[in-house]
Amino acid sequence: MTHPTHIRRDHTGDRPLLLDLFCCAGGAGKGYERAGFDVTGVDIRPRPNYPFTFIEGDALTILAELIESGEIRRYSAVHASPPCQKRCALTVGTNRSRGWGGIHVDLVAPTRKLLDASGLPYVIEQPDGKADVRKDVTLCGEMFGLGVLRHRNFELGGWTTAQPKHLKHRGYVRGWRHGEYRDGPYVAAYGKGGGKATVAEMQAAMGIDWTDVHEELTEAIPPAYSEWLGRAFLAHSTVGAVAA
Repeated sequence: MTHPTHIRRDHTGDRPLLLDLFCCAGGAGKGYERAGFDVTGVDIRPRPNYPFTFIEGDALTILAELIESGEIRRYSAVHASPPCQKRCALTVGTNRSRGWGGIHVDLVAPTRKLLDASGLPYVIEQPDGKADVRKDVTLCGEMFGLGVLRHRNFELGGWTTAQPKHLKHRGYVRGWRHGEYRDGPYVAAYGKGGGKATVAEMQAAMGIDWTDVHEELTEAIPPAYSEWLGRAFLAHSTVGAVAA
């Protein structure tokens, strides 16, 4: 059962504000916007394709500054997709086999620490793997009729919602694996070659049409995921106004 959450609104808008940290091109942000939020994204790299208000800079530095200044109170919730490549399922085996170990950034713990300090409800998103996040909700493309599986785990801070049923997959992800080619209803939205999806296929499979940058598409979550999360959050929240 979800606990009611007080939604703080910006004085100048009718929709609650959401801070989208490590936003990349806005896969998560687009879903939250569809759910009913106004969205501000933060990323350390320029993201000209990001479809909403954008701040270029280090996400944790900006979050810390917002907390210190009190500006964080303008926001109702935070979504964060911190880098954690060293524990991603796609890299753990490769790292181990090549003797790399520990060379990738893991920002999950410092992100959580600051989010807890913010006092806001939040979502931390991570790919399926060994990242140190609670798997409060796991979403899959099949739940939304998408052309990718793209399992993602979400840790919910300060609020809860029920895990939806994980539907049986309809077949394989198309491509080569261990020397064998398999066809299937899903495309692999990562990497290049070996039957991986083209840019156009990734766009169609995830429902993303505002960027055609390969790297941005491979890092994005389908907007359907965050729209589902945003609607679940708002459905069990008390909407109010910020005190003057």
